[in-house]
Amino acid sequence: MQARQLVAWERAGLISPNNDYSFDALGQLRRLRDLQATTRISAKSIRASVDAMQRFGGVRNPLLEASFVRRGSRLSFRHGGALMDPLTQQLAFDFETAPARQLRVVGAGDIALRQAAEVQEMFLRAVQLEENPATIQEAAEIYDAILVLRPQHAPALINLGTIHYNLRRFENAEGLYRRATLADPEYALAFFDLGNVLDEMQRLAEATTAYQKAVALVPQYADAHYNLALAYERQGQRRRALRHWLAYVRLDPIGPWANHAKEQARKILNTEKLSIVSRRGRSVKIAG
Repeated sequence: MQARQLVAWERAGLISPNNDYSFDALGQLRRLRDLQATTRISAKSIRASVDAMQRFGGVRNPLLEASFVRRGSRLSFRHGGALMDPLTQQLAFDFETAPARQLRVVGAGDIALRQAAEVQEMFLRAVQLEENPATIQEAAEIYDAILVLRPQHAPALINLGTIHYNLRRFENAEGLYRRATLADPEYALAFFDLGNVLDEMQRLAEATTAYQKAVALVPQYADAHYNLALAYERQGQRRRALRHWLAYVRLDPIGPWANHAKEQARKILNTEKLSIVSRRGRSVKIAG
């Protein structure tokens, strides 16, 4: 695999910069290689589809947990007996992979698969209802129903938590976000959202810890860097904030939020006597 390709995937946020890759990471690299070779879809478009599949399809790692197929100019995923276009939020029965009809005894595995497909359809419907303020309550009821079937369904926990968050029911939101972090300890969005609600509740130290976890899980998570920088500044830890202002600018260099991050970094560099210690122990001053 060429280094240039790895860099492109890193910039698109599809993989984390690394010198050593785990078995799962290598599997993801192979899927990315095959995907771009067979579909000719750009890394940016793949990232958009992957993000949408995580959000709307409730799949944490679509590249490993689902198969993919190009439909026109977009990427769809096969998962749970359905074919999903996450960008348009369209769900269809996957006739290509459906088995031929035949009489057979239905076992526990068949019931589990049927329930997984049902939960997936419920989740997608709830996401669609959530987009209309008039049907938010109906969406919440569907998320509740999903959690009866699957108490550890992290995306449903997060989305229901966000409904409570927007209604300023912060304690309810916190409980749901915490359940999501336990259900899937590698789901960065759960920690980011937990940080946001803890911040609203004036529990800044706990919010900082949650943002730190989100950044540790996904180093390219620009919004988490931004909020972590704000949290550090509010606690008077400007040097720690600087690192995350600079990280945000590197990840999202254009726009009003980037301008604010640049200005905050500039202020810190102009007012603090900062230095970087090299590996050889020599101190190098940072120019203001």
